[in-house]
Amino acid sequence: MFKDKTLLITGGTGSFGNAVMKRFLYTDIKEIRIFSRDEKKQDDMRKFYKDDKLKFYIGDVRDIASVKNAMHDVDYVFHAAALKQVPSCEFFPLEAVKTNVFGTDNVLTAAIDYEVKKVICLSTDKAAYPINAMGISKAMMEKVFVAKSKTVNPDKTLICGTRYGNVMASRGSVIPLFVEQIKNGQPLTVTDPNMTRFLMSLEEAVELVVFAFKYAQAGDIMVQKAPASTIGDLAQAVKELFYADNEVKIIGTRHGEKLYETLLTKEEHLVAQDLGDFYKVPADKRDLNYDKYFIEGNEQLHQVEDYNSHNTKRLNVEEIKEKLLKLDYIKQELKNWEDK
Repeated sequence: MFKDKTLLITGGTGSFGNAVMKRFLYTDIKEIRIFSRDEKKQDDMRKFYKDDKLKFYIGDVRDIASVKNAMHDVDYVFHAAALKQVPSCEFFPLEAVKTNVFGTDNVLTAAIDYEVKKVICLSTDKAAYPINAMGISKAMMEKVFVAKSKTVNPDKTLICGTRYGNVMASRGSVIPLFVEQIKNGQPLTVTDPNMTRFLMSLEEAVELVVFAFKYAQAGDIMVQKAPASTIGDLAQAVKELFYADNEVKIIGTRHGEKLYETLLTKEEHLVAQDLGDFYKVPADKRDLNYDKYFIEGNEQLHQVEDYNSHNTKRLNVEEIKEKLLKLDYIKQELKNWEDK
């Protein structure tokens, strides 16, 4: 699929950007462009990989001129640039809007202008029934790319998206926090032991994007089915892997957090196509025919429930440990821990 093609990854120095870059770097792809604001991380990547296929572009998705500077001769775009931290977006909601909503529109506008063949926008479970500024901005991002997908010929530029849950051990997530607390002899801070979250590895997140690349049509949102765990069981699993006896301290739910996350709303679940390990949520193709919005209803909606981290497969502590042991991050940290 990517033979002799040029791929642009926005937010390319982040956890996902690094993972998807590594997924394709050693294939017969022609070029991978890393677009981000962080010159230090770009320099680190440049020195680490020393690969001529990698090209680096300093810029910000908020600035369409910098986006267009990186978009020429691009075949495909994986749009991962975003503000993702729930608490910081709560304090600076307009910053989340500027990056996650307007930034996405800039990427899509530039991609259409340069006739990029395919754009995949990355979203989050927090966009379904959002209660925090980050989730609301990502929900609007989804609305933007679905609406934009209807305005362009998909034979020229196909726009679609993915939505996935928590990526284990990604930057700023809870697993690295637990590991650091164990290493420093501190209590493991748990917001609510009964809180549940989907568990997905970075590799699984990348494969979701590849699946979307292969099978998504214009405006589709592709969702990967995933197991979940309680935060209490996750903390216990990390403790057992490191043979740690740190106490667990309950600190209460943080600003803007939910008890559980949702990957498909009831409304989406009703129309979603079950593809085995994935769901495909097709774009709503209705136009502004108001009868279909205000007069005609849907009697089936009450028969469907949403797909969330409370009602998906729940992993026990042993199953969580098994999943954690597949992560390179955990393998390395355990090796460092044992070497001490």
